[in-house]
Amino acid sequence: MNDRSRSDRATGGPTDASTADSLDRRRFLAVAGLAAAGTALTVATGGPAAAATAGRRSTEAGRAAAAAGFRVPIDTLRHTRTWMAWPDSTGIWRSKLAGVQSDIALIARTIAKYEPVTMCANPASVAKARSMCGSAVTVIGDIPVDDCWMRDTGPVFRTDGAGGLDTIGLNFNGWGNHQTHANDSLVAGRVAAYLGLPFTAAGLVAEGGAVEADGAGTLMATRSSILNSNRNPGKSQAQVESALCAAFGASKVIWFAGIAGQDITDDHVDATSRYLGGTTGVVQMPLSGDTDAWSQDARQQYQILSAATNAQGSRYTVSQIQGPNYNLIRSTDPNFVGSYANYYLCNNAVISAQFGDTRADSAAKATLARLFPGRTVEQLNIDRLGAGGGGIHCVTQQQPAV
Repeated sequence: MNDRSRSDRATGGPTDASTADSLDRRRFLAVAGLAAAGTALTVATGGPAAAATAGRRSTEAGRAAAAAGFRVPIDTLRHTRTWMAWPDSTGIWRSKLAGVQSDIALIARTIAKYEPVTMCANPASVAKARSMCGSAVTVIGDIPVDDCWMRDTGPVFRTDGAGGLDTIGLNFNGWGNHQTHANDSLVAGRVAAYLGLPFTAAGLVAEGGAVEADGAGTLMATRSSILNSNRNPGKSQAQVESALCAAFGASKVIWFAGIAGQDITDDHVDATSRYLGGTTGVVQMPLSGDTDAWSQDARQQYQILSAATNAQGSRYTVSQIQGPNYNLIRSTDPNFVGSYANYYLCNNAVISAQFGDTRADSAAKATLARLFPGRTVEQLNIDRLGAGGGGIHCVTQQQPAV
């Protein structure tokens, strides 16, 4: 089996220089000899005192907000704007930085055709970001960043259905302290402060790409990412589930096993499984002959979601997106993320990737057009970002309209 057959994986980008010299997110743990052999993992005991304190302090506040009717809406609803972050670290991206900046600018310019985009950049990079993104994108230097993964570092917005908007922070810790995050750990709170919105730290550590919300009380997540000693040491599944539900305004979590230790995110759900609205979802499927761990993970997610019920007890109808043939795509990088499912929904459009497998690209576009009627489907070449371990959903965060 060619390494390039790994058609489903999670969000992220290259590790910083202190972790590994030239490896991208997907396999650096495996090369370092730390990869898990399978999908099972044990939640370790102990953990940082600061995280524990934050959890105790915020869980009740999160529950109170949820009880007041605040919940994370499904991302099919209209947005006020999209939030993004501008990468400028050669320590993280090395020789790939210029290409990744080009891809980030392309994504921002494309989304800005449909809704406002606010790009957070370090002060020294504001001028370059403005030049590359164009005048339709608002670039601000008020919120410093370490990297571009706004899905994981930014605030999770919640609405109450009556014009109220607040934010939750998921206590970003660099995907289990694998990457520099001194600024990124503060992005969620700083965005909330910039907007003048209430902010609550969730009672657990996670990333936005690790959780899918249907907006009606049900979440999807992988155990490998959230029930991991590098995020939530000493917490049981029940404790983590309670904190997740309190933060997102939900009452049920559909858990997938996931894949621990094979990439920096430990298998984020948003590269494989997504909610569409109501009782519908979609899963990206591998080629029938693919037998690698990522392909098996995708098939398991499809089986579990197809058999699951939502918080109201209704079964899901699950569609499929066929993943690309890694022998036909442009990239030859074994860490490349070929996820059509990592699309981003913005007002009146679906922003997705294309990888050079002409047949699969066309089929994915047709599938997305069918799943989201009335929206324009834009397919972008983001190969540099994909080789860094992520996709379009990974680098965006929607602010819902209220």
